[in-house]
Amino acid sequence: MSDPHGFLKFPRRPVPARPVQERLNDWNEVYAGQARLPLVSEQAGRCMDCGIPFCHSGCPLGNLIPEWNTYARRENWQAAAERLHATNNFPEFTGRLCPAPCEDACVLTINADPVTIKNVEQAIADQIWERGYAAPRPPERLSGKTVAVVGSGPAGLAAAQQLTRIGHTVAVYERADRIGGLLRYGIPEFKMEKRHLDRRIEQMLAEGTKFRTGVEIGSDLDASELVERHDAVVIAVGARGQRELPVPGRELHGIHQAMDYLTLANRVTQGDCDAPAVTAEGKHVVIIGGGDTGSDCMGTALRQGAASVVQLDINPEPGDDRSDSEPWPVYPKIYRISHAHEEARGRRGADPRVFASATLRFEGDRTGRVRELRLAEVEPETRRPLPGTERGIPADLVLLALGFYGPEHDTGLMGQLGLTLDGRGNFARDAGFGAETADPPGRAARRRTGGIFIAGDAGRGQSLVVWAIAEGRSVAAATDRCLSGSTVLPAPIAPQDRPLVA
Repeated sequence: MSDPHGFLKFPRRPVPARPVQERLNDWNEVYAGQARLPLVSEQAGRCMDCGIPFCHSGCPLGNLIPEWNTYARRENWQAAAERLHATNNFPEFTGRLCPAPCEDACVLTINADPVTIKNVEQAIADQIWERGYAAPRPPERLSGKTVAVVGSGPAGLAAAQQLTRIGHTVAVYERADRIGGLLRYGIPEFKMEKRHLDRRIEQMLAEGTKFRTGVEIGSDLDASELVERHDAVVIAVGARGQRELPVPGRELHGIHQAMDYLTLANRVTQGDCDAPAVTAEGKHVVIIGGGDTGSDCMGTALRQGAASVVQLDINPEPGDDRSDSEPWPVYPKIYRISHAHEEARGRRGADPRVFASATLRFEGDRTGRVRELRLAEVEPETRRPLPGTERGIPADLVLLALGFYGPEHDTGLMGQLGLTLDGRGNFARDAGFGAETADPPGRAARRRTGGIFIAGDAGRGQSLVVWAIAEGRSVAAATDRCLSGSTVLPAPIAPQDRPLVA
């Protein structure tokens, strides 16, 4: 502990975002250009270096938070970088995208404000690159074993980097035209500029990882053939099955899945086109779904020049404090404001979300385009519409941000490998992350090779980026153990692990 009285001397002071009107005029990160180091070093000194650091329990990666807080307080960025990289392949991703359940598990949260762990992590991650602490780490020797990783999201990339560094020859297959999965096309530029992703890919290339874009396993390349070519296969295709909203009027033009809309917007910022095929410019936008994807759609629509933006959430408005059923150190459902909500409030002066509401139907004009959304208040427990509460709101563009049911079930990948589903609709796997299969073609080849492993949201279901990276690291350890007989790679989580709950 660098300052045993730091939490008494300094109040919590997060790094401030750029002014709303400034950031609405560009696609740069909301914190771009903000001075961090003096404030971060002061805030890191609030860490108490607890005997039992519950922040570790809140983080599936087991990040060594008190250790790198101490080094950040002393401005020893090289030591802080080493401790951060010891558990996290991509701290610049988590420092920007993770909702920081570690902060809600901070011991200070019992009766005060937690340490600004996320700000400290992002500052260290940025110093890693600015000071040259992220040199490629190619293996000293090759094992002679080959591994195919299907999917290049955070789980796939983490697994690939770990396996490459231990000496296996790894090829990552991605069906999109660029590497990154939802990090590339699902996360808006204002939350994470893609230069952070690009330089990690360059690092991995220098380490020896191979990337194959524009290849859909199960369609462009038979999955059983992939198994025969490699000693092991890691399936990390994410949970891309998008939930639908089967209400009258769904067929009207102007109603889109949120992820399709975000992908089109991201392609503009990537330079693929001058304008998106679907834009919010001048339109009344309604986002159905109260999660992070809906918030990302809101920030995107505001930057595109929407006339208005409303976000519908079927859940009741949460309170400001923890409920008795969500005691410390669990991650509580409390009232939170994202940067996009803050931006929308700047225009309307009120929260852009409508809580405890359900969509009843859509109504359109003579051309078949959506023009109005009919909604009603819902009973909190049953979520049934309350009689007499129906009303309409204008809607020229509707975005469905209802989450994901799991990996896509209608692809050739599932049938060709004989992958089965668990009770939640995810790819079934055993206690060692191995795929539980039926009896498809290629069983003999799989027995001869190292097996098939399921990583990330494909096996866990829709989750956070920090869980995806933890999954990738754990699957890499399981794969290496299968190929080598033992492993020195860390495995921070098991397949059955879940976030801390009461």
